[in-house]
Amino acid sequence: MNGNSFGRLFQVTTYGESHGEAMGCTVSGVPAGVELDEDDIQHDLDRRKPGQSMITTSRDEPDAVTINSGLQDGYTTGTPIGMVIQNKDSRSGKYEPFVTAPRPSHGDFTYSAKFGTRNWGGGGRSSARETVNWVAAGAIAKQVLDQSEYDVQIKAHVNQIGEIEAPDVTFEEMLEHSEENDIRCAHPETAEEMRDLAEQYQQEGDSIGGSVYFECQGVPRGLGAPRFDSIPSRLGQLIYSIPAVNDFEYGVGRDARTMAGSEYNEDWEFDENGDPTPVGNDHGGIQGGITTGDPIYGEITWHPPVSIPKKQETADWETGERKEIQVVGRHDPVLPPRAVPVVEGLLYCTVLDFMLLGGRINPDRLDGRPGEYDTDYHPSSPVNDPDDAATQAETIDDE
Repeated sequence: MNGNSFGRLFQVTTYGESHGEAMGCTVSGVPAGVELDEDDIQHDLDRRKPGQSMITTSRDEPDAVTINSGLQDGYTTGTPIGMVIQNKDSRSGKYEPFVTAPRPSHGDFTYSAKFGTRNWGGGGRSSARETVNWVAAGAIAKQVLDQSEYDVQIKAHVNQIGEIEAPDVTFEEMLEHSEENDIRCAHPETAEEMRDLAEQYQQEGDSIGGSVYFECQGVPRGLGAPRFDSIPSRLGQLIYSIPAVNDFEYGVGRDARTMAGSEYNEDWEFDENGDPTPVGNDHGGIQGGITTGDPIYGEITWHPPVSIPKKQETADWETGERKEIQVVGRHDPVLPPRAVPVVEGLLYCTVLDFMLLGGRINPDRLDGRPGEYDTDYHPSSPVNDPDDAATQAETIDDE
């Protein structure tokens, strides 16, 4: 099975199944000299993990991360960082009815048709549980950017569930309010309506779709490349990898289909530094596939979760019978609230990858001092400390 890696210089390779022993990933391309510990990653994993509220799956996973490579004395060494997140609360028995009778709109049949077998517990590799790896990688990317000379900030919030849509909010309001409620909507009044709607669908044994708005501030101009390495093409590949994503747009997005060219085009003027800058940002911070220096923003749409407890029909290829089934596992009635940290993580990974590719950040070391070996983050030799050294080296007397 291919397709388990993404990124060019900041590369992430993941493994694991929903009900397997563990999830995990290897992150390559992290510059040396980045201060990092497990708490930096755990913070974002806690935002994604199940069981946060009554409108998320009740699966009880601590999602505790263990870093097992790539660090020395609390700093990255420039070598691959390996991370493991154990699965602690998998219950595969509830999935036994679907081994040869695929659930509607899942990957059950397509995985079996492709490979001739599959890990059926919890959906195996097709499960959204795999996104725990992406959040862990994104937390590392965030630490690299936060400790660099650049002021890159990325935030997302739930802007619509069903027919309930939040009014436009500022980036500052997203930072201040999106984590104050379990819907992760930065408009508190709308968040209450969204929660009521999600609870209603949950009580009815059904689910509902929604969307997430995102914004990236402080991304420098000149990142990306035309065609297949453009910012939109790389973002689109990752965002459409998120389970249940049905649509992705940036800038004015779908509204462009009704706009005249004279309306869509943005004139140029000079900014306070005397540099050309577009008047407005309908382009979403991207022109010709390359960043303009304006904020990158857009919206992502999720279809309703397809694991619902209402009775549905399927076809059992082993018995040749049509069957009525009921999915009785632990599932979310709406996906965007837990998808917010996933979106942010993938955005951080993408921005950092382009920063490394564009030479804005030295891919070998964060301090940008190639050839310098005597650094603040280099380990100190215990041989030089008589109290700590297991062995001693004699100093040579040159006289």
